[in-house]
Amino acid sequence: MSGQVLDRVGHPPAGVREDAGGFDLRAPDGTRYRVDLATGVLDPRNTLLAGHLEGRRVVAFVSPSVDRLYGDRLRAYLEAHLRPGQWTLHVMSSGEHHKTLAAAEHVCALAKADGLDRHGVMLAVGGGIVADVVGFAASIYARGIRYIKVNTTLVGQVDVGVGVKTGVNALQTKNMFGAYHPAHASLNDPAFLATLPHREIRCGLAEIVKMAVILDADLFRTLEAHPDAFRRADGDGRPGPAHGELETHVLRTSMRLMMEELCPNLQEHELARLVDFGHTFSPVVETAGGHRLEHGEAVAVDMALSAHLARLLGLADDETCARVVRLLRRIGLPVFDPGTCTPELMTQALRASWQRRGRKLHLVVPTGIGTAAFVRELEDVPGDVLVAALDALAADGERRDA
Repeated sequence: MSGQVLDRVGHPPAGVREDAGGFDLRAPDGTRYRVDLATGVLDPRNTLLAGHLEGRRVVAFVSPSVDRLYGDRLRAYLEAHLRPGQWTLHVMSSGEHHKTLAAAEHVCALAKADGLDRHGVMLAVGGGIVADVVGFAASIYARGIRYIKVNTTLVGQVDVGVGVKTGVNALQTKNMFGAYHPAHASLNDPAFLATLPHREIRCGLAEIVKMAVILDADLFRTLEAHPDAFRRADGDGRPGPAHGELETHVLRTSMRLMMEELCPNLQEHELARLVDFGHTFSPVVETAGGHRLEHGEAVAVDMALSAHLARLLGLADDETCARVVRLLRRIGLPVFDPGTCTPELMTQALRASWQRRGRKLHLVVPTGIGTAAFVRELEDVPGDVLVAALDALAADGERRDA
């Protein structure tokens, strides 16, 4: 600790610290966790994951696609580092329809049947849904045990993988039941992204656009110059590497921004949060649409609608709104969903957010590229303005890319 600034009780001050291997976060309430960014995390010669398992009893969970792509490697890794009988692996259903309280209970039942004790570890290898369900199960199993996330999707790495929230959908509401339960370790390997379908990449890019719009104009300009990030092809038109220098920069910047924004308000005691940009209308877009749109796609629709509201309310100029919508469309994300973007459903979304956020709307809207503000009261979004924004959004949805 020589030469390091300490607080009055001998700890490093609150904040996020970045190093070559990832990020360390220490919240003002003393909560601490690390997010690792590394390559080859399932290579048996790489001891990063094994070090976090620490010889404990391990019950691992993967999605069907992860099992198909990486299941053999994961089993070989666990066999190399744990004793026979010390670990088990289960394939669990993924998709929003399976992000339920019953799914979390099933995870707990499997863990109990496998003899997982309070010193054991639940290991989640997959995307955000697997991490959310297993993380919530870990938070309630025996009143809370360790869990580890190995995040294999772009959404998982830039969003779910860097925070402490877990949860499942219930009562026709996204993430109605959940807990703040920091992972024992969160491992992110960019090489996993090379096997993602383009739709999953686009969904992850929606969360990155979110951070760029509210906090980082330079990141936004990078995305404008490279809307094909993480899915670029080489000179022969074949898919290229998923994590070149550009992608590494975008990934690390987005992860750092998210952690810095979360850190002072880790358990959301303050309900006005900039990172809720894109998350006011999107829950209803997802649920009312029967999860026809993926989460990142619904967030994109929400961001486009919020940009038009900012324009119509005089909080952002026309160019800011146009740039946000244009970037989303260039990435290949939807900006309008005819089935759910109705005045009735979007008014319902506003009221649901108002109720969830302590009877304050706290709608996040861009005021420029890299800056944002809150529309705090429900009455500050008049019905005629919402209708006008939806009409503009419908026109955007019909327009071809420039």
